[in-house]
Amino acid sequence: MKVCVLVLGLSLVLTVCVARSPYQAVLQHSRIRGRQQGPNVCAMQQLKGTNKKYFTNCKQWYHRKVCGKPTDIIGCWGKPVGVVSSAALPLVNIYNTLGVVGASTTQMYSERAQLKEEIEGPGSFTFFAPSNEAWAALPTEILDALVSNVNIELLNALHYHMVSRRLTSEELRHGSSFASMYQDFHVHIHHYSNGIVTVNCARLIKPDQHATNGIVHVVDRVITAVSNNVHMLIDVDDDLETLRTAMAAAGLTTMLETDGQYTIFAPTNDAFEKIPQETLNRILGDPVALRDLLNYHILNHMQCAESIVSGTPMETLQGTVLEVGCDGDQMTLNGKAIVTKKDQLGTNGVIHYINELLIPDSAKVLLELAEDSSVATATKLFVEAGLSSHLTGSEALTMLTPLDDAFKGSDTTMTPDLRKLMTNHILKEQLSSKSLYHGQELETLGGLKLRVFVYRNNLCIENACIAAHDKMGRYASMFTVDKVLTPPMGTVMDVLKADDRFSLLVGAVQTSGMTELLNQQGALTFFAPTNDAFNALPRAELNQLMRNRQELSAVLRYHLGEGLLVSGGVGSHTRVKPLQGEKLELGRNYTVYVNKVPVADADLMATNGVVHAVNSMIRPLRKSSSPFRSTGRDFHCTELFLQCFHEVTSSA
Repeated sequence: MKVCVLVLGLSLVLTVCVARSPYQAVLQHSRIRGRQQGPNVCAMQQLKGTNKKYFTNCKQWYHRKVCGKPTDIIGCWGKPVGVVSSAALPLVNIYNTLGVVGASTTQMYSERAQLKEEIEGPGSFTFFAPSNEAWAALPTEILDALVSNVNIELLNALHYHMVSRRLTSEELRHGSSFASMYQDFHVHIHHYSNGIVTVNCARLIKPDQHATNGIVHVVDRVITAVSNNVHMLIDVDDDLETLRTAMAAAGLTTMLETDGQYTIFAPTNDAFEKIPQETLNRILGDPVALRDLLNYHILNHMQCAESIVSGTPMETLQGTVLEVGCDGDQMTLNGKAIVTKKDQLGTNGVIHYINELLIPDSAKVLLELAEDSSVATATKLFVEAGLSSHLTGSEALTMLTPLDDAFKGSDTTMTPDLRKLMTNHILKEQLSSKSLYHGQELETLGGLKLRVFVYRNNLCIENACIAAHDKMGRYASMFTVDKVLTPPMGTVMDVLKADDRFSLLVGAVQTSGMTELLNQQGALTFFAPTNDAFNALPRAELNQLMRNRQELSAVLRYHLGEGLLVSGGVGSHTRVKPLQGEKLELGRNYTVYVNKVPVADADLMATNGVVHAVNSMIRPLRKSSSPFRSTGRDFHCTELFLQCFHEVTSSA
C-alpha cells in the first residue's frame, strides 16, 4: 500500500513538473535562491549600472551575465540579497498597489486621466502597468501627445493596458490574447524557453501584484494597440519599399497576410543599397534565390527583442539558422548589431528593422561563398588561374577550397602548374559531403579522377580532408579542406622513382622483386624509408640486408600497409595491418607516428596508394609476452634492426 501511495505521489509530482511553464520554473528557482532572506523574498539579476532586472534561468544565473553584461544579485523588492525582510505587501486596491510596486508614474497618469475612481472601485481588473522607467523611455513626442489630451488619448492608452478580469501569471499562457478595455483590441502574451514572458513584446518584470479588486503585472514598456498584420505594416512604410517589392516578386505577400506568428528581420531600403548592384540584380532576377533570401529573414515564431538574454540559433523559413543575440541593449544577428528598430508588432508577428541585407549561402554563387570564409588565399588563386567564370556562373560544381593555413610556406605565384592544380580543385558536379562514400571517384575540371576516403574520424578527398561544414550555394557547393590537394601522379613505384630521397629504397624494392607489387592496381600505404633511414643502419647490417632478398622483402613488406590511409585518417589509436608481420600502431601529436617513428613527409599520393616518408626504419613493438612482460608495457626494439625484426615477427 505504501508503495502505491509513493508511486501515486511521484506521478503527481512529475505531472506538475511537466505542466509547469519555463516562466513558473524560473520563478520557483528565484524564490528558492532568495528564501533565506525572508518568507516571500526571491532573487533576481540586475544589470550593473541599470534598473533592468531579470528572473533568470540557471545558465544566466551562474554566468552572472545578461546580454553579455555583468549582473548583481538582488531581492525581488529591490533589496540586495542578504537584507532580511518578509517582503509582504499590504492588500489594497489597484490604484494604491501601483504606488508601491514601482509604477507610481502609471498611478499619476491614472489620476490625470480620471481613471483613479475606476481602479479604486468595485470590479475585477488586470492592469499591465508600465514601470516608471518605461514611461521615462517613451519618446517625447508620443508622451506629449498623450498628456496633451488626457481625457481621450491618455485614457485610451491606459485602458489598453487593462483587462476586465483577474488574470494571474499562470493564466497568461503562451500564445493567448485577451480583449483589452480599449475597444476590445487584444493584448498578446508570449512565453519563451528562458522563462521570459512578454505582453505585446513588453517584458513582464514584476508579476502577480495582488489587489483587492484585481491584479497588477508590471511591464517594462508602454504598449500600443495592435490592429494591422505584418504585411500591412510593411506596405505602409516608405523605408521598406524595396522589401515590399521583393516580397511581391517572390510571392510571399499572401503568407504574411495569414494568421501565424512570424518574426521578420526587415531590411530597409538602405540595406538593399549596400549590396553590389550586380549581385542584387542577379538575386532579384532569380525567383529561387530571391525566395531563399527573403525566407532567411523570417522566423516561423514570434521573437520579441526583450526575450533575448544570450545568443541563440533560430531556424528560418529558408531552413538554415540565424544566431539571434544581444549585446547590452542592442539586438544582434549573427553577432552583428544591425537591428535599428525593434518590436514593431502586428497581429500575426513582429518586425525588427535591420540596416544590412542577410544573404544565405543558398542564394550565393561560388565566389560569394568563398569571400565569406577564411579562404582568402585560395580565392585569390582561383581568380588568378582564370576560373572566375566558373565561380560566378550557373554550372553545377563543387569547389575544394583549402584554408589559408594550408598555403603557409608555399610559393603562391601563379604558374602553369599552379593553374592546373587550382583547376583540379573544382569538381564537375554539385555535391554534399553527406552523399560521399568510400571509394567514390570524382572528376575535376582538369579531367582528373579524385578518390573519396571515409575514415572513422575524417572524410577526405585524396590527401585533403573536410575542415568545415559544406556551403551549399545557388548552383554550386564549397567544401573547405585542410590541405592543398595532391592529385595522384603515377603508381607508388613512380612516386618513389621521382623523389631523390628514395633512391636507396627504389634499389631495395627492385632487389627484393617487389616492383610489380608497387606498380599494380590496389590500395597500399607505404611508410617509405628514406635514404637517411637506410644510412642510419650499421653498415654491416645494411649490407647483410641488401644481400638477402627474402629478408629484404620481409622488412619492406612490414613497411607496407593494407588499404590506403592518408594522414587525415589517423586518430589517436589507429592500427594498420602490414603485408608481413603484426599490426602497425599509429598515432598523432602534431605529426603522425608509426610504431613511435615520426612521419617526415606525409601524403605523397599515388594512383594505387599513398607514400609517407620516414627517416628511420620501422621496428616492431615488443609485446608484453616478451621477456619484458613483468613491466606490463610495450617496448620499442632497441637491438640491431634485423635481430629485433626476427625476434618479434618470428614470435608472432
